[in-house]
Amino acid sequence: MDKNNVIGVKKQIALVAHDGKKKDLLEWAAYNRGTLSKHHLFGTGTTGRLLEQTLELPITQFKSGPIGGDQQIGAKIAEREIDLLIFFWDPLEQQPHDPDIKALLRLAVLYNIPTASNRSTADFIISSTLMERDYENPTPDIERYLSVRRVERFK
Repeated sequence: MDKNNVIGVKKQIALVAHDGKKKDLLEWAAYNRGTLSKHHLFGTGTTGRLLEQTLELPITQFKSGPIGGDQQIGAKIAEREIDLLIFFWDPLEQQPHDPDIKALLRLAVLYNIPTASNRSTADFIISSTLMERDYENPTPDIERYLSVRRVERFK
């Protein structure tokens, strides 16, 4: 097992929500407080503060999404310091920082991070037996992929 790709028993979970979905995320998090309390939680801006107040658990807080919080979480994913992304985004409301959101979701997919964008998916993830044990994340060898692409590009 490659230790760099192991998601440990104590997961590093990022919790993010657009304004129109904050209530949903807070209700979901309160319902799952017992499970969430076993993990290290991260949040952006107002969402992080509201989660900390609601759950009475420590939340590592980043900036608000529109001023860099989404990018901070993306950087943590790239450094393999976030294992799971719960991001209740609002598909009916255009966000001024949509490019940042797209970049965050792209990184989550690239690094094979389990991602929930709605309550049903979050329920399935949080109730998975994989939440209670180590998991070897089959993350693609990104460096190898990039080096092959560079060689092919210059042929």
